[in-house]
Amino acid sequence: MKEGPNIAAVAALIGEPARANILSALMQGRALTATELSIEAGVTASTTSVHLGKLEAGGLVRGTKQGRHRYYALSGEETARALEALMGLAQATTGRRVRTGPKDPALRRARVCYDHLAGEMGVALYDCLLARGIIMGDDDQICLTPGGPGLLRDFGLDVPDLLKSRRRLCRPCLDWSMRRTHLAGSLGAAIWDQIQAKGWAKREPDSRAVTFTKVGERAFTQFFRTSPPG
Repeated sequence: MKEGPNIAAVAALIGEPARANILSALMQGRALTATELSIEAGVTASTTSVHLGKLEAGGLVRGTKQGRHRYYALSGEETARALEALMGLAQATTGRRVRTGPKDPALRRARVCYDHLAGEMGVALYDCLLARGIIMGDDDQICLTPGGPGLLRDFGLDVPDLLKSRRRLCRPCLDWSMRRTHLAGSLGAAIWDQIQAKGWAKREPDSRAVTFTKVGERAFTQFFRTSPPG
């Protein structure tokens, strides 16, 4: 490719198995140390440092020094969206990895996609917001409707404050397991934060999987008028 973005360079960074595992681990939305990422990558600490250096130089991760440790996170929402889309493409074209485990059904039901809710629960939320007229649009571009802020205020969100952010308010994100859209952007992140603040759900330790309490799932279903997944 002689013109345009260098797809091959980015693909080479993501395509190495250890680096792919590092990036997948950072989809949790939390910053992790090189030691923690070496466990996720399945390689030595020194090899992990080399991989992180390449990912940072390539603009896919960013490192921040804090105390004695350096913490790494994805470079931003665009990187997370690209990774989620690649997971969906891999699911559709090459099948799943050979190694599966008990967490797989949990990830499909509800998980964190960088900083917003994904999986069956995330897609149900997105469908509800469309059906109730809180957001409008299609899978390429969505926006908040004029009546949306009032309904979201009832949920405990400060929409005017969200609108002040430079980050896009509503962004569609293709869900890798459902092959349908869930809600990203600052609104998607704010809804997930509020779900946690209400105690409806929590993320499982060292995993992207999200578990709703029975009371939380009932409250989620009643407020957003969703149909229980599964």
